[in-house]
Amino acid sequence: MAQDETGEKKYVVRLSGEERAQLESMLSKDKHSAKTLVKAWILRKADVSEAGEGMSDGEIIEQLEASVSMVYRVRKQLVEEGFDAVLTRKQRSRPAVPRIFDGEKEAKLIALSCSAPPEGYARWSLRLLERKVVELAIVDAASDSTIGRVLKNILQPHRKEQWVIPPHADAAFVAAMEDVLEVYRRPHDPLLPVVCLDEATKQLMKETRPPMSMQPGQPQRVDCEYERNGTASIFMIFAPLEGKREAIVTERHTAIDYAHALEHVADVMFPQATKIVLVQDNLNTHKSASLYQAFAPEKARRLTERFEWHHTPKHGSWLDMAESELSVLSSQCLARRIRDIESLRAEVAAWVADRNTHQAKADWQFTTADARIKLKSLYGLPRSKRLNHATS
Repeated sequence: MAQDETGEKKYVVRLSGEERAQLESMLSKDKHSAKTLVKAWILRKADVSEAGEGMSDGEIIEQLEASVSMVYRVRKQLVEEGFDAVLTRKQRSRPAVPRIFDGEKEAKLIALSCSAPPEGYARWSLRLLERKVVELAIVDAASDSTIGRVLKNILQPHRKEQWVIPPHADAAFVAAMEDVLEVYRRPHDPLLPVVCLDEATKQLMKETRPPMSMQPGQPQRVDCEYERNGTASIFMIFAPLEGKREAIVTERHTAIDYAHALEHVADVMFPQATKIVLVQDNLNTHKSASLYQAFAPEKARRLTERFEWHHTPKHGSWLDMAESELSVLSSQCLARRIRDIESLRAEVAAWVADRNTHQAKADWQFTTADARIKLKSLYGLPRSKRLNHATS
């Protein structure tokens, strides 16, 4: 036995012969939980009695691959609560919380998740299920995390973010980025609404054979063969502070289509606004010149002056909140085969109506101060100046 640090230990393990015999019996039978067996090994190796091994904490941790805190807790529990307390599972001080989803309610939840999703959605999400189980009075209340635990691998919502950021100093990027970030800091003003605009393309595909619907224990089966049926463009117009969006589906993606989208923003969505703060990416059609291609000069000038123009930097379209809204649309509604533009318009309209009904807003957290720290390589300043710049 070699334990130089025995006197320094606050919690010293010293076992009796009966306790050592009980440990040997436990370790030879191997009928206990892994955690209990690890505790038994810790006691055996830490025992400083004449028959014990008297190992230091470091030696125990190295041999058993246990954590420092676990070795400490075993020592402390032995001294304060006794030998049996270390090796006996602690009883609950309070009764277990009753399950929200019992057998019958769980079956209803699974059946609901296997049913067709609401119009405008390609699949059930945890948040949709959370809302629906309350509407159908399956349960009084449930969080999406609870539903996720119940369904386990049945639903697997994934979130993916992809950013493209220049790796070196770029003054033009920084200037445009800080301009947009300062726009997002403005307080809500109904007469000066902030509107983000972005576009996406959806390929239309017809089924060549009818899909086989989802059944319990069997996912929906879709034939690998399909028929191309053209493409359509979607203009996403998102007012993040109002929790309001419009999605205009067009056959093409031209300057004329863009001009008509701006006309919709100015004359239909926000006719009372004195000025509309417009945030968009740097696409070549995203200019006031597109208005002059589509309308008479008088109307083009009127619409141009209705907007306060702000552009995200090149490779910085992630700063446009409409792009995030398009990502949600893509995952919730468009991630399936849609046969024609009429069906696409109907599905997108249903999705937009549901999002607007629940006033889904954007909680933008990235600020100019964050950018000056996290993206400091873009500023091209020496480290000392960057730090001073970030705290100014």
